[in-house]
Amino acid sequence: MSPDTGPDPGDEPGEDPQARDLPLDAHLHTDQSPDSRVPIDVYAAMAEARGITELAITDHVDFDARDPAYDYVAFADRERTVRDAAERWAPRGVLIRFGAELTYNASWEADVRDHLRRHRYDYTIGSVHDWPDSPYVPSRIRTWIAGRPVEEIVAPYFEQVVGAARSGLFDTIGHLDNVKRYLAPEIGAAELAARPELLDAPLAALVESGTALEVNTSGLRHRVGETYPAPWAVARYRELGGTRVVAGSDAHRPEWFAWGLEAGYRVLADAGFEGLTFRRGAEPVSIALPARMRHVGGHGPPT
Repeated sequence: MSPDTGPDPGDEPGEDPQARDLPLDAHLHTDQSPDSRVPIDVYAAMAEARGITELAITDHVDFDARDPAYDYVAFADRERTVRDAAERWAPRGVLIRFGAELTYNASWEADVRDHLRRHRYDYTIGSVHDWPDSPYVPSRIRTWIAGRPVEEIVAPYFEQVVGAARSGLFDTIGHLDNVKRYLAPEIGAAELAARPELLDAPLAALVESGTALEVNTSGLRHRVGETYPAPWAVARYRELGGTRVVAGSDAHRPEWFAWGLEAGYRVLADAGFEGLTFRRGAEPVSIALPARMRHVGGHGPPT
């Protein structure tokens, strides 16, 4: 799994892209993840200052011993850190939920299932990363791309996303088309958008399983320059019957907290969604989008 240690080359963040006055940032990494050094109280203080009323702490959990978050911090220690912070910050109007971002691959699905059977989270994200044997690790990616059509290039990634959704293990699938980050700059987002049918299988798997689609705004600070997934894909998910969505900044640094989250919420509003679906430990609840956001019609793939 590639550590999210900084913006991709060429990023030029805009003026104060960190959002204010939103109900939820559902994807945050603290110093309980190997690729972050942020104490949980730093995010909580920023949430209080910016009017972000609820946070999901979703530190990495890996299941391949070669990945950095494999046995990085014990479950009990992670839970205690988050629960203690939740008690400290609730009186100040910041709600903190104990979640996890679990790296999915079919080869270790049984281990994920066992982990979730033994451990309770308020909220879970299932994400596909560049697993150690994948063609998307930096040392292999250019060889993998060379001479292959785009549908063959992305197939291993999206096959795992379909598996993650169909597993029924997760509340949400994270950064659904994150493969475009691994492919840049050799294959750009526009080239993937020109083949929208490539996302139909993973999007349909979410719809069929009732798993929520995450709009992950970290892509706005990456070279790809758009959310994961792209706005047109969010609209396509709704066309296929998708009803459950959520949004998160995927922050690993204080300056990335709520980064682009306003834009992510507007992607959802533009696609016709009126609220988020988020689990707080029991049944999923609906969280309305802010009143300032209005439905202005969906997106289609760029032409």
